[in-house]
Amino acid sequence: MRIAIVLPPGGLFAVEQPNSIETVIRTLATQAGEDEVLKIFCDEGARTHGDLPVHVTPAGGDRHERLVQALEAFAPDIIEFHQHAISAARLARRFPKALRLLYRHNDVKPPRNPIDMWRYRQRYKAFDGLIFVSEASRAAFIAVYPTFADRAFAVRNPIDATLWAASPDTREPLIVFAGRAIPEKGMDLLCEALPDVLNRHPEWRAELFLGDWRKHVGWAGPHVERMLARTDRVVIRPHAPLTEVREATRRAAIAVVPSVWAEPLGLSALEAHAAGAALVSSGRGGLREVSGPHAVYVEPLTADALATAIEALITDPERRLTLARTGQDHVMKTHTPAARAAELSALRRRLLDARAVAP
Repeated sequence: MRIAIVLPPGGLFAVEQPNSIETVIRTLATQAGEDEVLKIFCDEGARTHGDLPVHVTPAGGDRHERLVQALEAFAPDIIEFHQHAISAARLARRFPKALRLLYRHNDVKPPRNPIDMWRYRQRYKAFDGLIFVSEASRAAFIAVYPTFADRAFAVRNPIDATLWAASPDTREPLIVFAGRAIPEKGMDLLCEALPDVLNRHPEWRAELFLGDWRKHVGWAGPHVERMLARTDRVVIRPHAPLTEVREATRRAAIAVVPSVWAEPLGLSALEAHAAGAALVSSGRGGLREVSGPHAVYVEPLTADALATAIEALITDPERRLTLARTGQDHVMKTHTPAARAAELSALRRRLLDARAVAP
């Protein structure tokens, strides 16, 4: 199988500072089957791409036509478009002979009116299959678009746990949060919850890794300022590279994923488990598919309830260690790159074979 993996517009496939989508793509691609010939199609701008075969679309000019030419030259059996449905559908229509898949890393936008519904349905018709990163995301899509149920599938995100793994036994009294500085991630609830907890436990501190800080500082800044006015034991790390996030999570006793929205899966929760931290989670969306029974779930999701959950782990080191150990073991057995890549490869092959015999 010749497989073209097309990143969304602006996707650089950078080794030095990848986003979560590119991390998933790279993790799966490095486990490709022997019968799979892959090439990644990305935009110009990264310093390094790593060892995988890459085609870089230069900046400027007509990106669409340049991609069409590059894809035609590669002659793929399968084109796997990631995330951006508008540009993907336009490209997909140019390749009717290939198996065309749309790989969604978050939930699709619901239609606001009948015109939206018609437009979105026409867009999804351009694809032979739609892949979601959790059963929760797939179910959310089918609830809105039931006629696409037979072409919607779920392949949960993998994680290379060996890159994150550290012993849960020796941990600093540190709480970490890693996520974009947006309301959906629950950062405001955490900012409200942390000061009282930290003030009652002066040996503990927190580090917040805030992505997209410059873009969202207008919303996030006031929450951070109010928190820092109440405690001096929180360090804010905006735009930190993944290596710094990993290093802190490997040291932290507790990680917090207080997402308000329904997470498609929750890569930060996967990473926290793999690193050996005990997890406090909102459990929204696919987060329970990540953690199973190996996290403390906060319901209802309020600042007070979040503070109670964090403090319960601080004051119960035995439970904290048990959750850290069982969560790490669960992720290392369940969410492995090899297992998820094999699942994806089998789906590709099944869809390709079904298309070959379809009337």
